[in-house]
Amino acid sequence: MTDLIPFRAPERPAAPPALGRLGLVGAFLAARKPTTVRAYAGDLQDFARFLDQPGAGAAVEVLIGLPHGQANAVALGYKADLMARGLSPATIGRRLAALRSLVKLARTLGRIAWTLDVEAPASEKYRDTAGPGREGWRAMLAALDAGGDTPKVRRDQALVRLLHDRGLRRGEAVALDLADVEPGGDEPAVTITGKGRAERERLSINQPTAAALAAWIAARGAWPGPLFVALDPGAGRGRLTGEAVRRIVGAVGRRAGLARRVRPHGLRHTSITTALDLGRDLRDVAAFSRHRDIRVLMAYDDRRRDVGGEIARQLGEV
Repeated sequence: MTDLIPFRAPERPAAPPALGRLGLVGAFLAARKPTTVRAYAGDLQDFARFLDQPGAGAAVEVLIGLPHGQANAVALGYKADLMARGLSPATIGRRLAALRSLVKLARTLGRIAWTLDVEAPASEKYRDTAGPGREGWRAMLAALDAGGDTPKVRRDQALVRLLHDRGLRRGEAVALDLADVEPGGDEPAVTITGKGRAERERLSINQPTAAALAAWIAARGAWPGPLFVALDPGAGRGRLTGEAVRRIVGAVGRRAGLARRVRPHGLRHTSITTALDLGRDLRDVAAFSRHRDIRVLMAYDDRRRDVGGEIARQLGEV
């Protein structure tokens, strides 16, 4: 632990009977998505190493056993340590958010009467809101078409269509099961659990995406389970991972001859900026992208038009 925040750890209080064996950390992680659990568990283990504690539960008990001011001082010291290690603002923000949420839970359960006030460092979000662009997207589709009619091509076509044409995040795409897809009929759709949401959403899809999904399902087979599966020899029917999606999208971009590396989220960026270019209202695009904060879309809108540059040029003509 850093020398900036000296303190003596108090005796760990017993967990309240209501939590049972679950503990404060277990209650905090319960009912979250597996990917979120893994991220937060790693964040809390990092905090435990900072406090030189044997585990996340012990570290959190140390933190909430401190007076309000000293707990904030420890959190400030942890923030300084994260920044000194050169971690990204997003990572630092997530780790501090995990601590704040845990402390809030402890307050809700009557363990403490205060909250943490340490905020994440300022960061510029959504710096790359362009993605491959419309021409790049068309080139990616052409590259897939040129690959022939194989199960892998069909899978990749359906995957990139969902990422672009419905603006899915890669985590949302890989979480889909066969039962979540309705590729036929007059209203084809997929049903997802969106980012930060507990309830499932039924999302309409367009005909090209529905056709790509139907072609992939015909090649995949109708057995229940994950929609997108690995096709490598010996991989079995394992669910495609987010990292595998990143590699697939990047490979398609390279085959399309795009100089800039294409990421899965770049396809979502392209679909959003294209919708804005088509003149759709910000609220309409927010319904498509499922952003809760319309200010995020304003960042897309500003950057696609280079509003700052337009004003600068106009001022130069005054």
